[in-house]
Amino acid sequence: MIRLQKLALIALAGSLGALSRYGLASLVHRLAGTGFPLGTFVVNVTGCLAFGLCVGLFEGRVSISPETRFAVLTGFLGSYTTFSTYAFESAALMRDGQWLTASVNIGGQIVLGLVAVVIGLNIARAL
Repeated sequence: MIRLQKLALIALAGSLGALSRYGLASLVHRLAGTGFPLGTFVVNVTGCLAFGLCVGLFEGRVSISPETRFAVLTGFLGSYTTFSTYAFESAALMRDGQWLTASVNIGGQIVLGLVAVVIGLNIARAL
């Protein structure tokens, strides 16, 4: 497949993923009516479930083209929630016995992500 077509397919799937994320998170937030970010929580958990299900199926049970795999995993689910990729990669490291690397990945992304948000907010407020 021509690279431009592949990118267009990923962009289209990404658009659908973003709209799905917004729709589900908004619906859950509206129904729950709580201060807890339940919409994001539900999106992240369902995204992880979908990512694991897709990878498991794509590894041998369901034959799909590389372009479709990219559209589903990188496009749709990558836009729906990048947390699913983070969780999958962390689980793969643990499965392979790379506990230290998995711990650094898990802890590092959480801690540095939070620190980066705070720094970003402080920079923006200082401008």
